[in-house]
Amino acid sequence: MLYTFEAKQGLWVTSRHKHLEGVTSLTSIAAAWRKLAWWVEPVTIVVVLSAFGLYSLTIVLLYPGHYEEYLSPFYSPPVPRPEWLPAFITAPLFVLWIPLGFRATCYYYRKAYFRAFFWDPPACSAGAQNREPRSPESYRGERAVFVINNVHRYFMYASLVVVAFLWYDAVMTFLPDGSFGVKVGSIIWLVNVTLLTLYTVSCHSMRHLIGGNVDCYTCVRGGNARRKAYNGISKLNLRHPLWAWLSLGSLLLADVYLRLIAAGVIPDLTIIG
Repeated sequence: MLYTFEAKQGLWVTSRHKHLEGVTSLTSIAAAWRKLAWWVEPVTIVVVLSAFGLYSLTIVLLYPGHYEEYLSPFYSPPVPRPEWLPAFITAPLFVLWIPLGFRATCYYYRKAYFRAFFWDPPACSAGAQNREPRSPESYRGERAVFVINNVHRYFMYASLVVVAFLWYDAVMTFLPDGSFGVKVGSIIWLVNVTLLTLYTVSCHSMRHLIGGNVDCYTCVRGGNARRKAYNGISKLNLRHPLWAWLSLGSLLLADVYLRLIAAGVIPDLTIIG
């Protein structure tokens, strides 16, 4: 059916935001976080992202990424490296540009690093915006290298391929030597790829791809399915920042766990098998 303008207005409250029901309230942690000084968030983001970047760069340049049935998510998918390349160009670098580009052009991360690293603005409060290095009137959009942000959706397409390989890696951790088994490591790999999937599919570009460019779902083929998928992704999208940070943490956890068991610091406990 086609909706008239009046009908669309009537449906705005009841249907447009129905998928947001029950998911808009702040958690106690978020509420407590908002009571902190305005500079706490940007400083925390600078420290966390800088530490993660330094760690990941060190890992892919200097250390191997495979141990028994485990492949570090920084090394997936494994690709061959031509021998004639300089030593500092390692195989993971041929893949890491995809998740790095996806996160760097992500709408949430753009907000995070613009506030944290550039103080543009550092926070929403009036006191914080007074510290912004430029006046709001001088804003002319994202220019120079930041125009790369416009290809975010293409990074998302490539990231879906990487996530598919990570799912394969996670499944293989449950099949050591061809037999089924469950270890602490396999659970960590499963949690990691689940969080990465949630982060990827909750992307704003994914919402647009599924149904954001449709004005009338009943006017297109598969409209009802697309509407349901759009509403489902919209629910996930409300937690997009959460999935972004949790998946960053799970990446780090998986890689650190691999290196701890490879060094014999901790055992990889078997749960089933």
